[in-house]
Amino acid sequence: MLTQAEVDQAAQDLLQAEADRRQIGLLSLRHPGITLDDAYAIQSAQMARKLAEGRKIIGWKIGLTSKVMQDALGIDTPDSGVIYDDMDFADGGTVPAGRFIQPRIEAEIAFVLKAPLKGPVTREQVLAATDYVAPAIEILDTRIQRMDPATGQPRRIFDTVADNAANGGIVLGSQRHAPEDFDLRWVGAILTKNDQVVATGLGAAVLNDPVMGIVWLSDRMGQYGQNMEAGQVVLAGSFVAPVECPPGTDIHADYGRFGSVSVRFA
Repeated sequence: MLTQAEVDQAAQDLLQAEADRRQIGLLSLRHPGITLDDAYAIQSAQMARKLAEGRKIIGWKIGLTSKVMQDALGIDTPDSGVIYDDMDFADGGTVPAGRFIQPRIEAEIAFVLKAPLKGPVTREQVLAATDYVAPAIEILDTRIQRMDPATGQPRRIFDTVADNAANGGIVLGSQRHAPEDFDLRWVGAILTKNDQVVATGLGAAVLNDPVMGIVWLSDRMGQYGQNMEAGQVVLAGSFVAPVECPPGTDIHADYGRFGSVSVRFA
């Protein structure tokens, strides 16, 4: 268990890394005894400072929902992070050069809420609270090294959670659908990078049902005294592996009848 001073220092180091566009070392090496509660405390400490500076929360993201990604990190639980107002990028728009450190993207289904969700909820309650679902791209970035150069140790879930679940931005498609109009397990995307297909996937990769990602998130947030609000957008989790996006990358996600979404990295 970390002390409050250690939590505050880690939060400050991550905020400075974000401002400087540079990565810091693994928190899991700095604090071998770090827990998930510590990691979420570091995330919350950053949230408090950003809100005090005038940033606004527009939504939440769920990560590490696929079995492949969980096995790769040796975990059995997803993680979550916060989406702030300066992380919203236009569909078809361009991410400015230097905006991120090592950007990657994932294809996801976004849920936009019309009612709040708090604590343990059912699948039916999530659907009732959803205004619409839409295609989306999540932009990932990491303020913590993916691997320690000296030891070869990769990031652990504690590093990812503390780093706002590697969240960088969101691109929301223009299409809007009632959640009951599609079997979201079968909603998928063909992802192209510079006109080359690099990934495909189905919503079922997200906990066998993207709606269950929101169920998981509401329960997780309730444990930390948080909740989702009406009007907020929630990224339910990726159903493709992350795609690297160096400068000059054009990304397009084709969801068929569900819609499409695209973004370019200058």
